[in-house]
Order: sequence, then structure tokens, then C-alpha cells
Amino acid sequence: ALVGLAVFLCPMTQGEACPSSCSCESLGEARGLLVDCSSRRLRAVPALPPDTRILYLHNNNLTSVPVGALDLLPTLERVEMFGNPWHCDCHILYLKLWLQDFSAASLAKIRCASPAALRMKPLGKLTGNELGRCKRLLLPIKCLEFFWRDLVLIAGTIIALILVAWALKLSKKLVCQLNFSQFGRRGRLLRGNFPKNY
Repeated sequence: ALVGLAVFLCPMTQGEACPSSCSCESLGEARGLLVDCSSRRLRAVPALPPDTRILYLHNNNLTSVPVGALDLLPTLERVEMFGNPWHCDCHILYLKLWLQDFSAASLAKIRCASPAALRMKPLGKLTGNELGRCKRLLLPIKCLEFFWRDLVLIAGTIIALILVAWALKLSKKLVCQLNFSQFGRRGRLLRGNFPKNY
């Protein structure tokens, strides 16, 4: 009975916990949450509840968003991110591409704060050349793990095929080397008619 009462009084599960730096408001039963993290001086995007439907991250100190940080919000319908000092280099590319797919209106509100050459330019209007090149790939770690695993599997398959081909060639030579001496005179005649490399 006590466990039931605790579940009734605390309906949020551990996965739905509101970040301490934000405030969360239920939008109704099974409708998700409004997560308000605006004007909190945040320097990084906090861990967000998966049932976030509306997300306010505007007027903070965010300069970039880590790759994949917004991909785990399947019910998200609206996001506001303007008013942050975005640093527009290759590390902002994830946010740009994500917002292009999610909300062109939200992307249009985002302006670069740095570097100086891009100050106050809209993020959505920047080209790949303006964003610069990164020294390392912006791939999630899981992608890199799949790449190396696949590379090892391909190399192993090639080595196995080479060994099988070599074994087949060797077995063909063994089969073709007949011991003609056991056939008597007929074997000697046959052996004389075969090329030396047989």
C-alpha cells in the first residue's frame, strides 16, 4: 500500500526526471513536458527527459550542442534556442543540420556570436566553407566502432578466401599426381603422355 501511495504521489519515473537547472511542467496526461531551461546561464545542454515536447533553451551561455544531444527526444515539437553566444565553426554543424530537419523557424532565429568574421550572421545562411574544417571527424563514437568492426570483418573475409583458394589449388595438385607405377605397363605409358608439370 505504501509503494502504491508513493507511485501515486510521485508519478515521474527516473527517466523523466526534470533537470535541476530547469523547470518542468506537464502538458497533460500522455502529452509530455514543457521543459524551460531559458535564462539560466547554462553553458551546456542538460540531460533532458525523453518525453520533452516543448524545450526552451534561449538566453543562456550555450556555444554549441554535442553531437546526438537532441536525437533522444522523440516527442519534441517545439524548441527555442535564440539568444545564446553560438560559436559558429564546424562543431555547430550538428545543430544546424538538426534544426534544418526539425524547425526552419527556430534555425532562422539563431545568430553567431563568434568568430568575429561571422558575428551576427544567421546560422542557417552559413556555408560549409564559412564553418571551417575540423581536425577530427564529427562522427559519434558508435559510428566509429561500427567502422572498425566492419573493416576487421572485411579483412578477415579476404584472408579466409585467399586461404581457401590456396587450399583448393594444393588439393587439385595432390589429386592430379597419380601414382602410375601401380598400374604396371599401362601406367608407364600414361605417365609418358602427361606433361611434366602434371
